[in-house]
Amino acid sequence: MIYMDNAATTIQKPDEVKAAVMAAFDSMGNAGRGASRPSLDASRVIYDTREKLARLFHGRNAKQIVFTVNSTESLNIAIKGLFQKGDHVITTVLEHNSVLRPLYECESRGMELTILGCDEKGNISYEEMEAAVRENTKAVVCTHASNLTGNMIDLEKVGGITEKYGLLLVVDASQTAGVYPIDVEKFHIDVLCFTGHKSLRGPQGTGGIWVREGVQISPLLSGGSGIDTYNEHHPSEMPAALEAGTLNGHGIAGLGAAVSYIERTGMDSIREKELLLMRRFYEGVSCIPGVEVYGDFETDRRAPIVTLNIRDYDSSEVSDELSEEYGIVTRPGAHCAPLMHKALGTVEQGAVRFSFSHYNTEEEVDLAINAVKNLTCE
Repeated sequence: MIYMDNAATTIQKPDEVKAAVMAAFDSMGNAGRGASRPSLDASRVIYDTREKLARLFHGRNAKQIVFTVNSTESLNIAIKGLFQKGDHVITTVLEHNSVLRPLYECESRGMELTILGCDEKGNISYEEMEAAVRENTKAVVCTHASNLTGNMIDLEKVGGITEKYGLLLVVDASQTAGVYPIDVEKFHIDVLCFTGHKSLRGPQGTGGIWVREGVQISPLLSGGSGIDTYNEHHPSEMPAALEAGTLNGHGIAGLGAAVSYIERTGMDSIREKELLLMRRFYEGVSCIPGVEVYGDFETDRRAPIVTLNIRDYDSSEVSDELSEEYGIVTRPGAHCAPLMHKALGTVEQGAVRFSFSHYNTEEEVDLAINAVKNLTCE
């Protein structure tokens, strides 16, 4: 199997991630539920992972890291816990449904929503973003990189706009956390949502939110927290304010080991390898007659994704053929990015996404290029 669906989830995990999860099964109790050694061991591992993530994102206080099961939960907590009737929010057509659907729900309850369009290569206009700001604008909610085209949004520019007008900036870092440096202070980010199972290379069922101190988010869930048991209301101090119930301690142990792997290996080295493979594949397929590639490849500041179509073939049929005949795993269809497909004119056909990991090889990329060539001749 040649696995090129890393934008959906990374299958190949560092050995220490697997070891950390297995060790947790043998030692981890329930964090914050007593003073026994297993409970304290769990608390230490979970807090250690908070500290690693805060350091990764240049956050000052590890208590501002909240654990969730994935970016979807993180974004639902942030969006539904921040915006009320009468608020105005700006977002983009690049967004995943984990951003769009919670925003649509808030819109149905009286929140106002502006969705910025894009050009033919899938890039947004920062001038249009600034022009969209109103008196009641509360926030910009945007992805860091499109999961369909790989195009990135310049968070430093967006953060400059939100700081200028006193707005909140909520960022979906699903495709970039672990592969691109994210500095929440430099980019003026107020809420950063991330998942563990993609470029952070952790287990599925892990994710989180970093929340700037002073930003108040109403909790999505309430319940057991291990503290303040006799209070009728959920605790207000972070991180318990946005966490309820038993955390996925085994997964968080693996996520902590994954962040350590990234620190040791070097994020820059990982990213350079992935972008090298992406560029090799792009240059190999973009010149093939009948192949259309989507996105902006004039810059290497992008997620390691190449999405394409072959003539008018259905994307699912192409992906199936790649899997069955060549053992290449890709992602076809709509990618939970409906507005981006509408912008590209690929609603009916969908598109085939190749997404690369530093575990992929140049030989695998060359085999994938040849497979695409062969399919164009059929």
